[in-house]
Amino acid sequence: MNNLKIGIIGAGYVGTTTAIVFAKYGYTVTVMDINEDKIKNLNNSKLPFYEEGLEELLQAFLFNNRLSFTTNITKGIHECDILFLTVGTPSTEDGNADLTYVEDAARNIGRFMNDYKTIVIKSTVPIGTGERIKHVIKEEMIKRNQSIPFDLVSNPEFLREGKALYDALYPERIVIGCDTDNAREIMRNLYKNVETTFLYTTIKEAEMIKYASNAFLATKISFMNELARLCEKKGVNVNKIAAGMGMDKRIGPDFLQAGIGYGGSCFPKDIKAVLALAADCEVSMNILQAVSYVNETQVEWFMEKVKQVVGNLSNKRIAILGLTFKPQTDDIREAPSLRVIDFLLKNNVSISAYDPQGAEHVKKIYPSITYSLTPLDALKDADAVFILTEWNEILEIDWQGAKFLVSRPLIFDGRNALDSSKLLQLGYHYFGVGL
Repeated sequence: MNNLKIGIIGAGYVGTTTAIVFAKYGYTVTVMDINEDKIKNLNNSKLPFYEEGLEELLQAFLFNNRLSFTTNITKGIHECDILFLTVGTPSTEDGNADLTYVEDAARNIGRFMNDYKTIVIKSTVPIGTGERIKHVIKEEMIKRNQSIPFDLVSNPEFLREGKALYDALYPERIVIGCDTDNAREIMRNLYKNVETTFLYTTIKEAEMIKYASNAFLATKISFMNELARLCEKKGVNVNKIAAGMGMDKRIGPDFLQAGIGYGGSCFPKDIKAVLALAADCEVSMNILQAVSYVNETQVEWFMEKVKQVVGNLSNKRIAILGLTFKPQTDDIREAPSLRVIDFLLKNNVSISAYDPQGAEHVKKIYPSITYSLTPLDALKDADAVFILTEWNEILEIDWQGAKFLVSRPLIFDGRNALDSSKLLQLGYHYFGVGL
């Protein structure tokens, strides 16, 4: 067991995952949040999101008192040695990262800090936020005539939704931005049992690494989606192109899958933040602007293809299989499915939808459409089938039997996830992205 006590401010996706993993490392972890319902549920072993493998560990560490959740921010700050900030940084109307929650957490630290703390920003924040947070903390201490030493560290997270537990336990790299030898030693000791590559940088460099990483991955996706449009015009298979490109070690095979576009809580928000930061600095970032534009128009491009095949969509019945922005998560933030649903409803389409984790969230936005408990139920009497998330439950459908359920054997695969040759043999008309 480790005597080090870790406090985490923010019981969201990153905060809860980070807490569970540190508890698994043997630390005593306290998670703080002002949302009473969320804290109550977490203390009853109920996660506010779906992530495979986390709930079992949550139950185990609550049982052995290695992990606790509280709304008592003061007590949590007093008792912990290292404080992680894992609050949200949503986009403002102009695309900048909203640092309201980060600054609120910093103010609480400044108000209640009783002795030296290492304060670690894990939230995704723009360059310069570290200096801003230092100032906020010191400002609060001045108000109470205190001058308590602390170190600030930037330790960005690189968690993939759906694989967050694995990524946290077996990280490809750990980036630590700090300004003092003391902070570096504390962070080195914190991660002493983690086998990975460590990169020590300045705070500003660590802040930028997170944004740059997500921006580059999104660039690969949009590049392939734009290339897919050209591939369709020239009659070549974008999947074959991606396979050939991925064999080049300088490029690699990941994030080369053409599809209906990226979504989620990170890529859209982070690209907006980088573009807003660049605009503030009067720096043109034409590549990232194009990345964003391609993603914003990908659903429109996809739906134009649907209209060319189906014709007038009015009074048609469409089955949507997959609602979350990716499989193995219940996250629907910026999911392409939402834009597809919006387009279809505006065209007077009847929709039946299936998703094993995201349906309840989408139902709050679009209560009028039909939500099915199984993929096959969603297919009944469908004039066309859309594949928008590559869940195993969807990929493993008995498509031979399903053919007797649909009104027309039309499949529009927005993820290029199905075997087109097998579907064509079964008598389906199959349309992918760039195929």
